[in-house]
Amino acid sequence: MQSRDLRLAGRRRRPDWRKADRLLIVPPAVRVLHCGDRALSFETPQLMGVLNITPDSFSDGGTLFQGGSVALDLVREQALAMVESGATILDIGGESSRPGAQAVNPTEEQRRVLPVLEALADLKVVLSVDTYHSETVRAAISHGAGMINDITGGRDPEVVAAVAEGEVAYALMHMQGSPQTMQLAPGYQDVVAEVTAYLHDRFASCRAAGIRADRLLVDPGFGFGKTLEHNLELLRSLSNVRVEDCPILVGLSRKTMIGKMTGQSVDARLSGSLAAMLLALQNGADLVRVHDVAESMDVLRVWSAYSVQD
Repeated sequence: MQSRDLRLAGRRRRPDWRKADRLLIVPPAVRVLHCGDRALSFETPQLMGVLNITPDSFSDGGTLFQGGSVALDLVREQALAMVESGATILDIGGESSRPGAQAVNPTEEQRRVLPVLEALADLKVVLSVDTYHSETVRAAISHGAGMINDITGGRDPEVVAAVAEGEVAYALMHMQGSPQTMQLAPGYQDVVAEVTAYLHDRFASCRAAGIRADRLLVDPGFGFGKTLEHNLELLRSLSNVRVEDCPILVGLSRKTMIGKMTGQSVDARLSGSLAAMLLALQNGADLVRVHDVAESMDVLRVWSAYSVQD
C-alpha cells in the first residue's frame, strides 16, 4: 500500500520537531515502520503518547473514562496536547494491563476504544490500539487504527491473521504469564536471552503469517513478569533484543520499577521515568511509550543534539 505520511521527528543535523506530512527520501540504513497508509522514519527516536480509556489503569485510570462512559472532549484535548508536544503515535487502550487487573471482554473494549478512533481520525499521527483480542483488532483496523500493540506478542493466531490482513504495524511484546499472574513470582535463568529468544520466535511466526518485517516492532515488556533486577538487566542489554533491524519499543513511564528505585508514588515518578527513558535511548530504543509527552520530548531533544556527530 502506498504510504502517504512519511514522517521524521528530526534530521540529524537540523532537528525540526513540529513539521509533519513531508515526503522525503530516506537513506536505506534508516528504519521505517509501515502503519497502514502511513509510515514512520526512525532516523531519530519517536514518542508514543498513552491514552488510557479505562477506569482502573495504574497511572491515570478514570481520567478519560468516567461514570462508565468515554470522556471524548477530554480525550481529544489530551490527544491534541500530545501531538502538539511531539508524539507521532497515540496508543489507545481500553483494558488495563497493570498487575492483577481484570480482563475486559472484547465488546466492552470496543465500546471504549472505537469512539476514540473516530474522534481522533483527523489527526496526522498513527493511531495505535493496545489489545490482544482478535475481534477488537479487526474492528480497530476498520476504524482507522494504523498499529496494534499486543502485550501477548501474538500468542493468538487469530490476532496475527487479522493484523496480516489489515496491513497495519504490529508491536510484539514479551510478557511472562498474564496481567493477573505475571508479578506473582517471575523467574528466568537468563532474562535477556529468554526474552530475546521469545521475540525472535514471535517475529518469525508473524513473518510466516505474511506480515512484512517493516511492519513489526519488538518490546521487551518492562514490568510484565519481571523483577526490578530483570528490568535493569534488560535495560542494560536493550540493543541485544533487537530482531533483525526492526524498531525497539519500550514502556518505562511511571512504572513500579521506577517507584522501587526512587521511592516515589505513581504521580511523582516523572523524573525517574525521564532518567530511564534517557538510558533506553542510549541503549537503542527507537520508540518510547510515555504519559508525559512534553517533558519526554525535551529529553529526546537533548539526547538528539548530544548524539549528532559531524
